[in-house]
Amino acid sequence: MDYMFNYLGPLRQQLPLVGNRSRRARLTFAEGDFAAVYAMSDIHGCYSELVEAHRRIEEDGARIPGPKLILLLGDYVDRGPDSSAVLEFLCKAPPPGFQRFALCGNHDAELVKLYRKPVRILEWLGFAGPETLNSYGVDIEHLLQSAAGNESIARVIRNMIPERHIQFLESLPIMLRMGRVVFVHAGVRPGIDLNKQKDSDLMWIRQPFLDEGPQLPVLVIHGHTPARVPTFGPQRIGIDTAVSATGRLTVLTIKGTRVGIL
Repeated sequence: MDYMFNYLGPLRQQLPLVGNRSRRARLTFAEGDFAAVYAMSDIHGCYSELVEAHRRIEEDGARIPGPKLILLLGDYVDRGPDSSAVLEFLCKAPPPGFQRFALCGNHDAELVKLYRKPVRILEWLGFAGPETLNSYGVDIEHLLQSAAGNESIARVIRNMIPERHIQFLESLPIMLRMGRVVFVHAGVRPGIDLNKQKDSDLMWIRQPFLDEGPQLPVLVIHGHTPARVPTFGPQRIGIDTAVSATGRLTVLTIKGTRVGIL
């Protein structure tokens, strides 16, 4: 069922976007560039749910003429069982008639750091757990119990995780703006111009954003903070419905000025 409601009417002002080579890319589109936008977040290794979401998106989009966009808001790895399959899926072409962009989440950035500097393996395991490595056939518990050194663990990780998956994660933009709507993984620092937002905030922030909203003339669509159902705060919509725990992967739709849940 597609629940629809008006949410975009009062947001009029658009802010400029300026690139910065020291940061991840920030993408911008005009409000009417896509006839429909389908956004989801925090896949967390749930490959079957990701594939099913794409099937339903294709089915819904078949009734809509014009260009359509699938947008993922980060955290493709950890927690769920099939992080490797999720990344392989996202490295492939989108469905016909769709563009697809994936933004970077904090778990994605942390996996890149692990791959490039595996000396942080114990710190990373405390943050993410072994599920992602297990999905690549790395039995990290066995390696640690066998007293394998950091260099040995680094070799195993680099041999088992395809470099193209890491390069894909390294290439991900951090924000996408479409007219008066902003898509990010976690949120924005309230009251700070979008040009001056730090990548770390866009990937990690919870408070004060969750309570205060962006305090800018935009609507922010985000993930990162899980709930059993989508959450609606001041000029923000959270769509992380904890699929790895609940089995529910929320797909938010934007068609014209109407926002809905597919």
